Formats: sequence, structure tokens, C-alpha cells
Amino acid sequence: MTINPGACTSALRATLALAALLFLGTGRASSRQNQSSDRSQGKVELLHVQKNVYMIAGAGANITVQVGDQFVIVVDAGLPQMSDQVLAAIRSLTDKHIFLIIDTSADEDHIGGNENLSKAGWALPTSAQSPVQKRVQNDLELPPGASIIAHLNVLDRMSAPTGQKAPFPSALWPTDTYDGRYWRFYNGEGVFLYHPANAHTDGDSYVLFRSSDVVSTGDILNLASYPMIKADRGGSINGSIAALNQIIEIMEPRENEEGGTLVIPGHGHISDRHDVVNYRDMVTIIRDRIQRDIKKGMTLEQVKASKPTLDYDGLYGATSGPWTTDMFIEAVYRELSQGKS
Repeated sequence: MTINPGACTSALRATLALAALLFLGTGRASSRQNQSSDRSQGKVELLHVQKNVYMIAGAGANITVQVGDQFVIVVDAGLPQMSDQVLAAIRSLTDKHIFLIIDTSADEDHIGGNENLSKAGWALPTSAQSPVQKRVQNDLELPPGASIIAHLNVLDRMSAPTGQKAPFPSALWPTDTYDGRYWRFYNGEGVFLYHPANAHTDGDSYVLFRSSDVVSTGDILNLASYPMIKADRGGSINGSIAALNQIIEIMEPRENEEGGTLVIPGHGHISDRHDVVNYRDMVTIIRDRIQRDIKKGMTLEQVKASKPTLDYDGLYGATSGPWTTDMFIEAVYRELSQGKS
């Protein structure tokens, strides 16, 4: 028998929810509980992903670390109060300096440690700096340190027009920006930065370490919750699905859609293509359910009452915290009601 997920009744969704928890969620739920325990105790965990790439969990957002013979590259910087532990974890791997910090968004748990990690690194000579680096370095009189790069929209979000108070201290700002796509050859492998339009925000980046075959996604992929759609920062549900599809396209699985290219999500466990496809499918199914209900003329409260996320709540749902299930449903409902693409 073929089941249409979009047409499931609440009772059937409850049955599927139980099956999902038993079949898919047991190990991951345990992993999430362990990670939550580590965070509550203020601990970070260093995990080898593959080849030159490692992940540091428990510092806020997941941090990606590429270690080479020349220097260290870091993707996202975590929370500022965790910087000492993050630096200690990096120093347990290498004594090389941090050369570059890549911010995948302007979220506080991604950029909070920028200043601390940058001070632990070293920068290019002034003669080799970009115009943005020179402006931030000289005009704001920042001390030298590792370069910080992000999409142009991240700098725009973190800074402010002349005469207005910036929402973030200047020491946290990117010292360099890109628009479109950026790539360089660092530590013996190609490092590619991609910008999908209007995903989690309008400033998201995901990073491919080509030889190591690892993708760092930031909060485009957040396995600890439903996608956090920040509409006030240009985010959208359809843009998030498009970004997940882009990431899937550059991933190469080994067997049965597993192994091969590995992914470091903004939050949650190290993943492979199978995990990303499942997450993309979940987001697409829920988007389609809400779209169907909107076409029926249902109000937001009616859509919430129909529980369009029920069969996935055991893995991604939340009733409290910074991003609840109701907040996700409301963000999707408002976007689709306005006919945004």
C-alpha cells in the first residue's frame, strides 16, 4: 500500500511518529542527549571527521577545523565564553596558527568567538590585504590577527550605516567578504565557499573541503531542530530546500547513499548524504502539507492544530527554547501565505 504523507490523518501521523522514533531516532536521540549533556556541563568535544578535517561540538554552533602543514582554517567560531576550550582543542591537534576564520552566517553562536580566535592567529601583511581587510584593520584600528571571511550580507548585517550603532562589536566583523562563490587552495586542498540565496538567512555560506571530501553547512542543515527560518534576515523555507538540494548535488556517497562525502551541520551529528536527503525530504513534506492547508483556506491556528510536523517531532520538535515547532510552522505559513518563492 502506498501512503501519501501529505494526506496523513493525525492518528496515522502519530503511528508514523512512533515508528520514526523506534527505527530512525534511537541512536540519534541518544547522540543529541549526550551533546546536550556536554553543553550543559560547558564541555567541548573534538571529533575527527576524515582526512584533514575535524569537528568541535559543544561550543555553541559546531565548529569545523581544517589542519594542514601550513596553518589552520576554522569554519564558525562558537560562543565567546567557549573560546579557550576551542583553542585548547585545536592546540591538541597542531601548533600551527589559525590563518582564516569562515563565518557561515551572522548568528551569535557562530560569530561570538571571532575576536578571540582571530587574536590567536595571524594575518596577511598589509600589502596583501583586500580593501575590506584594510578598512576593518586600519579604520577601526583592530589588532592584527587571523582573517575572517563571510558573505557580503553578513558584514552588512553585523555593521551599520555611518552614524548608526552597529548591532555587533566591530571586533567580530568579517575582515574580508565574497559575493557569489569563493575558492582558494589552502593546506593542499581546494576550499570552496558557496552562497545559496535566502536559505536560513540571506548571508549563509556552506564550505567544501574538496580533497578531504567534507562539507560544512552552517545552519542550512541543523539536525537538532527544524530549519530556523529567519525571515527578518532574508531567510525562506523554499530557499532552505534549494540550498539543501545544492549541498546534496556536490556530495558523493559510497554505498547505499552512505559514507563518502561527510557533512558537518550547524548543530547535530556528523552526517552523510543519506542524512541530508532525509532532512531535505522532511522539510519538503512539511512545506507541502502547509501549502496544501493554505490552499484549503485554513488559518494559522487551524494549521497548527492539524499537526503537520507530528511524525517528525520526535527528532526535531521543541516546545521551548529559541526555535520551537510552532515558530517553525508559523514562519512557513506566513511565507507561503504571501506567495514568496
